[in-house]
Amino acid sequence: MQPAEELLKHLDPDQASAARALRGPVCIRAGAGTGKTRAITYRIAYGVESGVYDPYSVLAVTFTTRAAAQMRSRLRSLGVEGVQARTFHSAALRQLKYFWPTAVGGQLPKIMEYKSSLVKAVASRLGLPHDRAALRDYSAAIEMAAVSMVQPSEYEKWVKQTGVQPPAGISTYDMSDILRLYAEVKRERSVIDFEDVLALTCGMIEERADIAAQIRRQYRFFIVDEYQDISPLQKHLLDLWLGERNRDLCVVGDAAQTIYSFAGASPDYLVRFASEYPGAKTVTLSRDYRSTPQIVSLANGVVSRDKETNSQAVRLTSMRESGKAVRYEVYPDDEAEAYAIAKLIKERINEGAYTSQIAILFRTNAQSSLFEAALARENIKYCVRGAEGFFTRPEIASLMQQASMIARRGAKGNIGEIIAELARPLGWSNKAPDTQGAVLERWEALNTLVAQAQLREAAGLTLASLLQEWQELANAQLDPAGGGVTLASIHSAKGLEWNTVFLAGVSEGLVPITQAKTVKELAEERRLAYVAVTRARDELFISYAKKRSLDRKVSRTCSRFFSPVWPKEEGVKTSPAPVKRARTKNFLNQASHQERELFERLRQWRLLLASSLEKPAYTVLSDTTLRDIATVKPQTLKQLALLRGIGPVKLDKFGAAILKVVRGADPDQVAACNLEDLKD
Repeated sequence: MQPAEELLKHLDPDQASAARALRGPVCIRAGAGTGKTRAITYRIAYGVESGVYDPYSVLAVTFTTRAAAQMRSRLRSLGVEGVQARTFHSAALRQLKYFWPTAVGGQLPKIMEYKSSLVKAVASRLGLPHDRAALRDYSAAIEMAAVSMVQPSEYEKWVKQTGVQPPAGISTYDMSDILRLYAEVKRERSVIDFEDVLALTCGMIEERADIAAQIRRQYRFFIVDEYQDISPLQKHLLDLWLGERNRDLCVVGDAAQTIYSFAGASPDYLVRFASEYPGAKTVTLSRDYRSTPQIVSLANGVVSRDKETNSQAVRLTSMRESGKAVRYEVYPDDEAEAYAIAKLIKERINEGAYTSQIAILFRTNAQSSLFEAALARENIKYCVRGAEGFFTRPEIASLMQQASMIARRGAKGNIGEIIAELARPLGWSNKAPDTQGAVLERWEALNTLVAQAQLREAAGLTLASLLQEWQELANAQLDPAGGGVTLASIHSAKGLEWNTVFLAGVSEGLVPITQAKTVKELAEERRLAYVAVTRARDELFISYAKKRSLDRKVSRTCSRFFSPVWPKEEGVKTSPAPVKRARTKNFLNQASHQERELFERLRQWRLLLASSLEKPAYTVLSDTTLRDIATVKPQTLKQLALLRGIGPVKLDKFGAAILKVVRGADPDQVAACNLEDLKD
């Protein structure tokens, strides 16, 4: 163990100020990448070494087992033993198990690992839908009510007050019945859930003064990490641990990173800490050691454009040297975006980058499938974080099984229509559901296959060929336990960081998501964007696709969170030709050497072919299409057919020639052969 003052030499001035604030209420406002875990652990070590803390009287609480384990590891490295670093549930369960025989008698009821079977029994008794997606939504609503301390009889009133909606397809009365019967069935089966662990601990402390006194004698000093994520139930338990007299509480958090309101989290407790605890000391950590100045500048800009979010956020200052500019890209459609990102990742791997230090982030889990396919085709190892693999989803497996049966019978017809009809009873419709949760995730997953089927129909694929393609992708699921490029929703990326981050799909309707309509919901979507940006250390790529594969008539626009900084294309808007030239110039300035070289060879092929046909060059293919080809570098006619400007006619006329140029053939020779084929 180091002498107390020696410990502080390892901290910056703000971290040291936080470490010295050992008594009374303390609020540490720690922005992303500012070393909050370091500040917390050194604060505890300083308190122990200076004699203010008995290590066995300190309880440090966080929200994930990973964060708790990291804190324990760091404390051990500083020579501190005896401090309890746990999640809320772990700390409560430890107390509940210890005191249960005295407070209640007998053994603690069994804790359910999963709610699904019990929730299914409840829904079945009530005659409500109990498919897998519905059960997920019911379970989430049960957890939300529990952490918000809402009783079944109060549910309707709570919904009206908060604007929280019950799961899609059921009323507030139905949800009240689910909550009531769920509690009854738990009693019948003598089981409890994870939320009960907190609630029962609260009840035990409230009802037994002797137990409350014993706990408060044991723990005198409290540190709560990620305080912006605390729920009403967790806050109630914390208050009971403290008691009315103890003010030795240190909380650490960042209101700009509150992204779990759907799980009961509220930044209000952090924002109002000084009001709740008059005389509290507030320390702000704003030195960012994670990200380059370019990334930090963008992150500050994202939160500064919303008045309330800006007032709560910490303005970061990067402590690193200047790095690469944030790169912004627009692609013709989702497939082009996925394949282009896969190519960029391949380039970085060839340059020596580790796959484990690269991530692709997106707003919804359903977006993962296109990136899984693109990475698999490039033979890039990947893992999907925070979600099941796309092809392991039950609705996807069911659709593929039914489609395989039809294909074996030799059925003919439009494969887009076949897949759409199979998807309907599984939860797909022409229009996305106006809700969030499992219902929307299921629709998005099915919609991905419907969209791909309709595109493959245009490319001339049979149902059997389409299923073979999907099965190859399903077989390519690589190492879901970890390793490789990380695919993650923004929510599941919280608390993590990578050297290179690709933030994909930043268009209106995804970031912010369509279902976010209220001021509060849109503010949370902005915080999600901030969290996504601050996951990157060295390189950040931000992109979106102009069109969906399925509905190519509707054009997307850039997310409102990034449009103020999105690079403007050069050229005079009223003059079409200069704009096109400016776009090509912009492409050539930003493209890689390989992309520029391929684009020029494609233009050479087009010029020779158009001249021989005595037609304008753009009638063969537009510059936009050539740019997309150069970016994506398609290897098959299937991939080429996905690009804008490549319809069935042009695919037939020019497809083989384009692929030859992409693979390195001489443009003059390809044009000559192409011309002979057209004459035949």
